[in-house]
Parts: sequence; C-alpha cells; structure tokens
Amino acid sequence: MNSKPDITIEIAKLKKSPGFWKEAWGQFRQRKLAMTALAFVLFLALVAFFSPAIVGTKPIIAKYKGNIYFPAMGYFSPSWEAVFTKDHFQMRYPNTLKEKDPESWAIWPLNFNDPTRQVEEDEWPGRPANPQAGEPSSLNFFGTDTRGVDVFAQMVHGTRTALLVGFVSMGIASAIGITLGALAGFFGGWVDTIISRIIEVVMCIPALVLILALIAVIESPNIWQMMAVIGMTGWTGIARLTRAEFLKLKQMEYVAAARVLGVPNSRIMYKYLLPNALAPVLVPITFGIAAAILIESGLSYLGFGAPPPNPSWGKLLRLGQSNYQNWWLILFPGLSIFFTVLAYNLIGEGLQEATDPRLREGGGK
Repeated sequence: MNSKPDITIEIAKLKKSPGFWKEAWGQFRQRKLAMTALAFVLFLALVAFFSPAIVGTKPIIAKYKGNIYFPAMGYFSPSWEAVFTKDHFQMRYPNTLKEKDPESWAIWPLNFNDPTRQVEEDEWPGRPANPQAGEPSSLNFFGTDTRGVDVFAQMVHGTRTALLVGFVSMGIASAIGITLGALAGFFGGWVDTIISRIIEVVMCIPALVLILALIAVIESPNIWQMMAVIGMTGWTGIARLTRAEFLKLKQMEYVAAARVLGVPNSRIMYKYLLPNALAPVLVPITFGIAAAILIESGLSYLGFGAPPPNPSWGKLLRLGQSNYQNWWLILFPGLSIFFTVLAYNLIGEGLQEATDPRLREGGGK
C-alpha cells in the first residue's frame, strides 16, 4: 500500500540531488583552511589587477590637452603612455603635467612610489628622495632596496608576475598534459607506448636544470618565454594522471554505448570522458601553480628570472642576500612567497578531499 509514496519520495530525492561539481564545492566550503587560502589567492589577484592604482608614480586617470588618458596602464603595456613618451615626460608626471598643460588634472595612486626606479626629490611636491637601503617608514612602508627603489611597490607589482607565472605556465602544462594523457589513455597500444616513453624521458631530466638550459639558449629571454619554458617542463604529472583516468573511464558502459551508436572518438574523448576525468586532474594543476611560483622565485634569486623592468619577489631576496642588515629585503618577499605557495597547497589539498569520496570523512578541518 505504501510502495507508491516511497517511489515518489525516492524520485524526488533523485531530482533534488546536486551534481558532482556542486557537491564538490559544498564539500570544499566545509574546509576552513582551504577557504581561507582561496580568499588569500583572490586577494592577491585583486592586488595584481589593481596594482597600478595601489602604488605607482603614473596617474590612474589624467586629462591632458583636452583628452582623457590612463597612464598607469603603462605598467601593463608601454603603449598606454605613447602620448606622454612623445611629449618627453620621462616618467615624471606630477610637475610635467602642469608645465605642458596648465589645465590638466590627474587622479593618483594611493601610494606614490615606483616599482622600477628611485623616486627623486620634489618629484612629488615637498617629498624627499627615497633613501638607498632605507628602513621601513611612513613614505616607504617596506623600506627601499640598495638602489632606492621602494620595496612595497615592488612587492605589489611583483604579485602580478607571481600569479602570471603560476597561471600561464600551468595553463600551458595543462593543455599539453591533458591532451597527451587523453590520447595515451584512450587509444592505448603504440600511441600509449610512445607518449609514455616521452613522459619518462622528460621526468628523468631535473626540471630546474632543463629550464636553465633552455633559457641559456634563448637570447634575451622575456617573462612570457620563461612561462612557456616552465609550462613545457611541468606537464608530466598531469599527463600520467589523465592517462590513468582515461584508461579507467573508457571501460564504462556509457562509452561502449556511445561507440555502438557511432559517436566519433574525438566526441567520446572530450564530451564524455574528459569532464569526468577533470576532477582529479585539478589537484596536480593547483600544486603545479605553487611549484611554478617557487621555480620563478628560485630563478630570479639565481639571476635567471624575469628580466627588467619586471619586478619579482625572488629578485628582492637576491638583493637581500648581499647585505643581511637589510632584513626587510628578506622578510617581506620571503613571507609573500611562503604564504602564496602555502595557500595553493592548501587549496590543492582541499580539492583532493572534496573530489575524492574516500577522503571526505572529517571534512571541515
């Protein structure tokens, strides 16, 4: 007599059951450390995006000769300053704007300091020049380096370098690793053998040594080439995990049904298998972002990092190495690297626990 109501209740429960990703997000949110780490990374992303408005010597918005310009965007691309370069501003805006156009006006960053050069005396009216190797003060929150360049400005703009290196390099690594791993796992046979041997060869070479060798071949490497090199050496773990997932998933009944219906292999791979294989692959990608930030900082510390004028946390550590009395050159970038890498590792652990049912017990830690 009660069978129909029971069936109705079960159907209702099935309709209300969340999807895998929604359930994984719910599990992730229960982990306080992982959520704190995610909030920290989002904060860093905001700092990187708004870095020209936080600290700099270029106006955020300026009216010059009747037109509106955004000179602070020159920290992203010099083309935004083309008009001012043509008029010989030489990066000194506060006084030059009024000299060349008395009717001009500007909105300035929150803190007047530059990440690439020393601020000179009276560059901002009434402000003294930045001291060389100056301790933290009200004008220089994190002190200055041996060239007189503000450390806080380098830290803020260096956030952009750190996040770019992490995301772009792992984006490249993910594209290579997922593609090769999917091909190896799905087709098997000689395709799997060749790709597996390539993975083993790349894994046998120490990543840092290979990166240094490739950078040595490139004449005047830029930050984008460095990210490409890091990405092309960090894909092996992603490829192996993707291969294992495809080997497991291609035995499922829904894959056999798709083949019987004549669905092309490319559609089976990227429509049916890849979405189900992505969850465990996200974990090494997250850890890989942390590793890429460490590699870039290490390269910058050794003098092989992002070329000038790109600010970098590793470069500040290198400057602090020559004089340990300048403790601020070691403390602030060192803490930034430590907490950023820790945050990505905590996010990776949270993702691993949220997407693996075997690790969900004890959630919320």
